[in-house]
Amino acid sequence: MPKHSETRHLPYTPTQMFDLVSNVAAYPEFLPWISAIRVRSDSEADMVADMIVGFKGIKESFTSRVHKHRPDHVRVDYMDGPLKHLHNEWRFRDDGQGGVLVDFEVEFEFKNRLFEMLAGQVFDRALRKMIGAFETRAAALYGAEGSGSNSSSAHSAA
Repeated sequence: MPKHSETRHLPYTPTQMFDLVSNVAAYPEFLPWISAIRVRSDSEADMVADMIVGFKGIKESFTSRVHKHRPDHVRVDYMDGPLKHLHNEWRFRDDGQGGVLVDFEVEFEFKNRLFEMLAGQVFDRALRKMIGAFETRAAALYGAEGSGSNSSSAHSAA
C-alpha cells in the first residue's frame, strides 16, 4: 500500500493553512487532476464530499469524510469509490516564529490491482505536484511574507 509522510515549514499561520486545506470546495481551482467537487454536507467539524479525479483518460469519483479540528488538524477518511482504503492527515503546528510546520501523511490502496500498479509508478511525482499546488495556492492567498523558511523533510514508502 503506497504511503507517504512529510513535514514542511511554511511562512503562514496554522489557521491560514487549516483554512486552505479544509476548503475542499475550492480544490478544483488549484489541484491537478481534480475536475469537480460536490459537498454533500458541511459543518464546523465534519464534511462529506464527492470528488471527481481524472488522470490520463481515467475518471473516477469517490466520497470522503473530512474531519476538521480548527486550527490544527484535518483528517480525511474514505467512504466510497474505486479505493479499498484512503487515509490522509494534515497537522498544523505553530513554529513559534510566525510560521507553521505542516505534517502531511497519506496512504491508500485501490480495489483494482491494475490501478494500484499504475498509481505506484507515479505516486511520488503526483504527490510532489499536489503538495506544490497547496504551497502555490497558499502563496497566492496569503503572500510569501513571514519569517518561516521553505525547508522540508520527507519520508515515503511504497
